[in-house]
Amino acid sequence: MPPPTANDAWLAGRHFGVVIDAGSSGSRVQIYSWRDPKLARLENTSDDQRRLPAVDKGTRNGEGWYSKVEPGISSFADHTADLPGYLRPLLSHAQEQVPPSLHSETPIFLLATAGMRLLTPEQQAEILLETCHFFSHHSHFKLDAPNEAGPCGASVRIITGEEEGLFGWIAVNYLMDGFTGGKTPTTYGFLDMGGASTQIAFEPNSAHQDSAKSLVDVSLRLLNGEEIVHKVFVTTWLGYGTNQARERYVGDVLSEFERSRPADTTVADLIEDPCLPKDLTLVEKPVHAWNAPDHLLQPHRLVGTGSFEQCLEKTSVLLNKNAPCPDTTCLMNGIYVPPIDFSVSHFIGVSEYWYSSDHVFNLGGAYDYVQYERAASNFCSRNWVDIVAEHDRSRTAEGNWGPNVEISRLQMQCFKAAWIANVLHEGIGMPRIVDPGGNGTTHGERVAEEADKKGLGPPTFQSVDTVGDIAISWTLGKMVLEASKEVPVVGTGRPIGDPLDHIVDTDHPIQPIRIPWMSLLEDKITPHLPSSLTRSSLGFSPIIPLFWMMVFIAVLLSYPLRRRLRTNCLRSIRLLSRSNDATDLYNMEEAKTFGGFSSRPPSPTSSAGKSISWFKPFRRILSSGAKAQPRRSPSIPSSPVSPSAPRMSPRSYSFPSALNIAPPSRSSSPSPGAAPADEYYSPRRISQSGLAARPMSRVNSSLHLSDTYQKEYEE
Repeated sequence: MPPPTANDAWLAGRHFGVVIDAGSSGSRVQIYSWRDPKLARLENTSDDQRRLPAVDKGTRNGEGWYSKVEPGISSFADHTADLPGYLRPLLSHAQEQVPPSLHSETPIFLLATAGMRLLTPEQQAEILLETCHFFSHHSHFKLDAPNEAGPCGASVRIITGEEEGLFGWIAVNYLMDGFTGGKTPTTYGFLDMGGASTQIAFEPNSAHQDSAKSLVDVSLRLLNGEEIVHKVFVTTWLGYGTNQARERYVGDVLSEFERSRPADTTVADLIEDPCLPKDLTLVEKPVHAWNAPDHLLQPHRLVGTGSFEQCLEKTSVLLNKNAPCPDTTCLMNGIYVPPIDFSVSHFIGVSEYWYSSDHVFNLGGAYDYVQYERAASNFCSRNWVDIVAEHDRSRTAEGNWGPNVEISRLQMQCFKAAWIANVLHEGIGMPRIVDPGGNGTTHGERVAEEADKKGLGPPTFQSVDTVGDIAISWTLGKMVLEASKEVPVVGTGRPIGDPLDHIVDTDHPIQPIRIPWMSLLEDKITPHLPSSLTRSSLGFSPIIPLFWMMVFIAVLLSYPLRRRLRTNCLRSIRLLSRSNDATDLYNMEEAKTFGGFSSRPPSPTSSAGKSISWFKPFRRILSSGAKAQPRRSPSIPSSPVSPSAPRMSPRSYSFPSALNIAPPSRSSSPSPGAAPADEYYSPRRISQSGLAARPMSRVNSSLHLSDTYQKEYEE
């Protein structure tokens, strides 16, 4: 769909932002838009101004606001020359949706996540440098200047898992009115789980903020100019996503089986697995058993017994709750987390929290543990043949599951449901709310309503995918932050930055990812240097020191010329400003006298003399070592000048010395009928006043007239 036109009311005062989520399996470009905060401030009352800028999809009808390509950008580590072809569809889609007139004002971000973090620093630098080069030369979108973050600054970079959590926290609280809802707003905690890791981000209770460690300041600016600052804790557990947790689980099951099996047994390798639906058989082998015996590394067959309760018990050990804790409070794997007051803190879970609850159980939304456990137990105990038949019916819209539920989801649903429950309750410590008198018949969709009736407020945990028609994503949080940066600062406020920009402590456990992209200069130049000047010969790289040495020498050489450069610049500006009016007037008078023909050399401000004029200061600098030659002043009679007459610079307004013209005497108060002072300097005025002009010598004068005009002067 073409972008909106200039006369589109929806487009008036609208700003855009483009963000590319460069994940491990693919890259997705998302386009967002928002009203100019200055206009939004004028259009709203003072009460409505106490909110963040409204960020929406970047298309008027909500269609075509995103596009995706595969595979992940990290797969181009060994052939970065193919990156332009990979990025071109994403960039073209953004260029088609954003009006061309707004491209230069629209920021574009390519933020890479888990896949890029696994590459070497050199591979990361190569990909980011090639990406930055492509965006710079094939689009007019706004990019940051090079800095320590990368060749395109913060526009093209790798973000940490903690940054994903912070951006997701912003998105959740923006959509759930956690920043501005009510007189005393309470922010929501954010839980995100993918295939490799899981994150938590929340604002500790005010009673625990003073003692909490490793908090990050998240600053936003409301439309009224007020800056709000929240102290947020965020951390990531690598290996605690559903896929890697399953790999660790399979490794433990196979190891336990091999330890308990007699050495001389001939029984087939058939292992019971309570985390698979009943009678489902899968062939598995450990992934992370590097030093395991050969028989353990052989494929094993796992057959499902379909017991959700046993699966909960077997997967709970994967949380590693017994790991040493260096601080007072730790959750999973010995990682410090401040105390969480679940009577006040409410959490929103996205990604796998939503998929495992909604796609099969239809329990997305407010979380009820009893209802969730019942649905999981019923599913796990079903025979796999029945599950496959239900899946086939769902493909034709006759079953309970939608057409997007794949067989792979159904195979792992029992394990993922148990892992989600363990992370929530055993890992994070969320209490299992069990009401023996009523929970047996409570439906999941009524949990929030019942909690509100009892005065309990929002439920402790909700799984959410979208709010309205806006998907909860860390990319939305990034765009909310960018829109907030555009709100004008009031008073002595400071500019808004990304959360990690506020971290100045180098010992803080959360640090932005910095790549050595400058070292690519060394890699490209080293092959052209003599072997005696390489790193292997010198023991260090001479490229970077040599570069800075050249910069130092250039500054050192230009330092003695600083005053002359400043003087010449100021003189050129002063001469140009004083000569403009006088020279133009003189040329006009000459044109009147000589029939429109001017024999005067071109003015420094004219097109003919402009190129010469601009080089004068540089010629003076370059010739500063030579002896200055005295300049001959033009012969102008020293007659008093009336204060009312404008001062004329000799350089900009000179007469030939051979004319020997003496200006008439002037009184301090000219008569009413007197001509303007400037007119005395024109040849026509000289002729009318009866003053005699001596013939001009063609030899001595720098001004040569034709014979016709010479004869007129002699007469």
